[in-house]
Amino acid sequence: MSGATRVLVLNSGSSSVKYQLIDMDGEERLAAGAVERIGEPGGTADHAQALREAADELKARGLGLDSPELAAVGHRVVHGGTRFTVPTLVTDEVLAGIEDLVPLAPLHNPANIAGIRVARDLRPDLPQVAVFDTAFHATIPEAAARYAVDTATADRYGIRRYGFHGTSHAYVSRATAALLGRDPADVNVIVLHLGNGASASAVRGGVCVDTSMGLTPLEGLVMGTRSGDLDPAVVLHLERVGGMSTGEIDELLNRKSGLLGLCGDNDMREIGRRMAEGDKAARLAFDVYIHRLRRYVGAFTAVLGRVDAITFTAGVGENSAAVREAALSDLHNLGVTMDSVRNAVRGAAARLVSADSSRVAVAVVPTDEELEIARDTYALAVQSD
Repeated sequence: MSGATRVLVLNSGSSSVKYQLIDMDGEERLAAGAVERIGEPGGTADHAQALREAADELKARGLGLDSPELAAVGHRVVHGGTRFTVPTLVTDEVLAGIEDLVPLAPLHNPANIAGIRVARDLRPDLPQVAVFDTAFHATIPEAAARYAVDTATADRYGIRRYGFHGTSHAYVSRATAALLGRDPADVNVIVLHLGNGASASAVRGGVCVDTSMGLTPLEGLVMGTRSGDLDPAVVLHLERVGGMSTGEIDELLNRKSGLLGLCGDNDMREIGRRMAEGDKAARLAFDVYIHRLRRYVGAFTAVLGRVDAITFTAGVGENSAAVREAALSDLHNLGVTMDSVRNAVRGAAARLVSADSSRVAVAVVPTDEELEIARDTYALAVQSD
């Protein structure tokens, strides 16, 4: 293992495998790619074939998986439950534990497991590290994690707030502190990860104390196709009055709701274009999205007590000046003053978009979940040796 500094990061989804090869000596990204349409007509048969295709692509670039410079493989795993709260070296026992959590993430964990198994087959000599989306949120207190349902039932079925997008929230909260020139332990940040999936977190001194997603990634903010928060009795109403099955309700709330359900589009750029043309449905979808976002900013301000920064990240958060402006306008009483000129400037670097007079800094920080996974993997598999 001596001298090996490269980490392969794998994100095995239900229908795709995304990968990045990063040299941790300088954190240089050597390669990135994706194999998509797994299991679909005309696509790749399964995850095993997809990973072998990815391996062939890397080999063609002279970056084969047989390289002695490859130190470890890091895997994104969506759900770690209460058992896996830190990056973990994969063993047979750990893999069995991840399988036990499939009922909590039936669309994600099976694909993550498939990626781990194939990677172990391809390089059984290498350390494989599982990095969990839920891990960063494992620090939230019981008062925030518990739902007010019968405790015995909740414990039996693992019903509690877990939170997701954890690698992004961890990376962005630390990068925000760096942007401010401060130690993460001294900074309180509200992180707004706004992509097709969206989540918010309240981070006090580098430690997550609350987050918007819950038992599943459905709870919280309005998302591209997910409803976010709603009265639980809506599900019962749809079942009793609408005659909908569990599967139909699941499909409705996860894939046919959110922005898509409100206006027929889940792309914020298209919604913005339609709003400019006076489209009322697009305007309503935008307003619902912003209203929910502002509610969480206010709630997490109360949770933290003192907020040093509010940070936007992910596709919408990084690129939509209109969303940032609408979400934080007229919040002077919370110490937030936007700078409309700074906010309108597009850029790939981390930057402040608040006015110099703003007590709370407003930042845009591009997320880098792959680098976060690579850092965790390298630290556990190599630097801890």
